[in-house]
Amino acid sequence: MNITLKQLLAFTTVSRLLSFTKAATELNLTQPAVSMQVKQLEEQIGQALFEQMGKKIYLTEAGREVRNYARSILQQVEDLDADLSSFKDLERGTLRISVATTAHYFAPKLLSIFYKRYPGVNVKLDVSNREQLISQLENNEVDMVIMGRPPVETEIEGGVFMENPLVLIAPKDHIFGRERSIQLKRLEQEVFLVREEGSGTRKAMELFFKQHGIRMTTGMEVSSDEAIKQSVQAGLGLGIMSRDAVQNEMQLGHLIVPDILHFPIMRQWHVLHRKGKRLSPIALAFKTFLLNEASAILNREPHFESMSQANTPDQDQHQTQFRTYEPAKPQTVITGPDGKPIPPVPLKKIT
Repeated sequence: MNITLKQLLAFTTVSRLLSFTKAATELNLTQPAVSMQVKQLEEQIGQALFEQMGKKIYLTEAGREVRNYARSILQQVEDLDADLSSFKDLERGTLRISVATTAHYFAPKLLSIFYKRYPGVNVKLDVSNREQLISQLENNEVDMVIMGRPPVETEIEGGVFMENPLVLIAPKDHIFGRERSIQLKRLEQEVFLVREEGSGTRKAMELFFKQHGIRMTTGMEVSSDEAIKQSVQAGLGLGIMSRDAVQNEMQLGHLIVPDILHFPIMRQWHVLHRKGKRLSPIALAFKTFLLNEASAILNREPHFESMSQANTPDQDQHQTQFRTYEPAKPQTVITGPDGKPIPPVPLKKIT
């Protein structure tokens, strides 16, 4: 068979997007050109790779089999390019990285420091939701991703580089701002704004409340952290989100982080890539940079943390103090409805 890489690339793109039009846009080609490449591949194989039902197209059984081989072949070509790049220094190259929406609050700072070390590097940064991050990992579209909870359905490698405490946020005039050591049971009287289904933060919220036997009442489903912050400020409910995402609002006194027992919910930030992926020298350098230096760099970054929960009646409700970035610690032992301690959820080992 006289199969070309262009044919395989066109086919895998269409098979991923299930649209010739979208594939043409992504490949910067015309739709007829993409259709021709796929048709030529079908002629070489002697079988149809797609079938149309109504206005949608689907992979045939042969198409699914060819897709697996095509991905493997294209991966080997990319590995070859990476191996050849290893003969070069770190003054050039492209770093393709995708981060979770919440990670974009600190990722630019880290990329800025890394870029100063390697000014000749071309950095391509994408901010995506969890579903898109997993898709990018599965399809090998980026060098690596930064996300909270690693996917279990994809073979990955990587590691933890920083803590990611989730805090409860409330409007500046909420009654919780005048109390200390608030019991979790009180949260059953509140309405919570949540991210979309599949969100890592939402899953962490639901697991946390389930572990503690707390009934969570949900209000609006909101598609972004910024929208949640604005909605909480407007008094539409409470929210739970990464502490990194609310530093500015806490500093300005627009939001408060009440003193709720068992908070924050401790999570971690991971840097991940496909298992067996041969990272380019610059990608390997960035992964090493994150694992070895990111936490220390951000620990040195000053930030303001709202102190409204610690204020006495004669203090301004939105008083702030200067602190350094430090990993949050659980305030009390986590216990279940029966009062017995709940062991931490075991983390999946990432090799």
